[in-house]
Amino acid sequence: MKTLHDFSATTLDGKTMDLSSLQGKKVLIVNTASECGLTPQYEQLQELYNEHGGDQFEIIGFPSNDFGAQEPGTDDQIAAFCQKNYGVSFPMMSKVHVKGEEQCEIYRWLTSKSENGVGDFEVQWNFHKFLVDENGALVKEVLPQTLPIDEEILSWIAK
Repeated sequence: MKTLHDFSATTLDGKTMDLSSLQGKKVLIVNTASECGLTPQYEQLQELYNEHGGDQFEIIGFPSNDFGAQEPGTDDQIAAFCQKNYGVSFPMMSKVHVKGEEQCEIYRWLTSKSENGVGDFEVQWNFHKFLVDENGALVKEVLPQTLPIDEEILSWIAK
């Protein structure tokens, strides 16, 4: 069975991030969009990262234009938006597809029980979250409307 640590992703600035570098950290993976009603969740994601990010916890954002065309910008535009409006300092990846035939490898793993060993999930909208443990194993999904600082997420990080 694959783990998150078997993948790499391209950051907004074009660098390759080897996700094996996250061994030993819990990871929250979230698909993001700049023009969504849930976009203000960036603020709480950054708050969560400021409070818990570091040696034991990481957040990775994957911008996607798959829902309502709410992430139309280029990687440079997305990076500028995130920095200017929310001071985002957690890793943001290059724009990807999180569903459909062009779904990226990481999201295929996150959403397919045959690949993640946990369950079949459908990314329902922007800001759908996935929790991955220190060993790179998928733990669970968290629906888009659940805020990043919800007790469900905070208690999982603290465990």
